Amino acid sequence: MTLGLSACGGPAPVRRAPTIAGVPDYGSGYLSCVPYARARSGIELRGDAWQWWEAASGRYLRGHHPQARNVLVFSRTRRLPQGHLSVVRRIVSAREIRVDHANWAEAGGGSRGRVAEDQPVLDVSGGNDWSRVRVWYPPIQDYGNTVFDTQGFVSPRLIMAAG
Repeated sequence: MTLGLSACGGPAPVRRAPTIAGVPDYGSGYLSCVPYARARSGIELRGDAWQWWEAASGRYLRGHHPQARNVLVFSRTRRLPQGHLSVVRRIVSAREIRVDHANWAEAGGGSRGRVAEDQPVLDVSGGNDWSRVRVWYPPIQDYGNTVFDTQGFVSPRLIMAAG
């Protein structure tokens, strides 16, 4: 189903999570961001979302500039006690990317466990290093007011051990 705004270049609607082989859901087709990001990126890390940055150290390439299929790791905060993960779908500009992510819930839980595809994310950091971002908020069809701290991007590329 396509909404009118999607045809005009707006972000795709939030929808029920698809069934992804090997990704556990919550019994109703609802997903957490961690197994969703793991399945979409191929990055084999475990733990809460905020732990992925350190868990990737020495295993996967990490950086502060997005590339498609990289995972953006949101920091742990009072609002995001487990952090959050988003998979980069595409680069729009030096300050805007589009991501796919699961369980990016708005107030009231209307999209809890759902997948949001092609959602805009803006880099609002002072140094253009993606350490602070604003995320598209579907109910208002605009960016939300909250600025989220992030740790950076984890690439699905493994670091090769010297041998």
